[in-house]
Amino acid sequence: MKQISKYLAMMFLATLILTGCYKDVVSPESDPDGPPQSISFKEDLAPMLEKKCATSGCHVSGSHKPYMKADIAYGSLVNGGYVNTIVPKSSIIYQKIYGEMSEYMPLPADKRKVYDWIRNGAPNN
Repeated sequence: MKQISKYLAMMFLATLILTGCYKDVVSPESDPDGPPQSISFKEDLAPMLEKKCATSGCHVSGSHKPYMKADIAYGSLVNGGYVNTIVPKSSIIYQKIYGEMSEYMPLPADKRKVYDWIRNGAPNN
């Protein structure tokens, strides 16, 4: 009887220990405020902006600002006041792509790239 009690007590303790342990994994995709991904403006954002935003009636010369042609997009965004690296969520571009204009803006993964680029300091890389 003592042997069975000891065995049951050990099993109970082992169950408690094993169910109390877990690995907390936060992937960049699951936590929008988790660590930012490394984003290259030249390699990741400029091609996306050129393809999806610099289209007729959208962000091209003579229409909405900022202009999204790859060769001038960086200057239009950063020098035009659309990016706030200190408080990224207060950036005009962030508010536009996640807020009032979100239905016309890039896919969620592309929006995330823009947000992470801002959080990384909006480098011209």
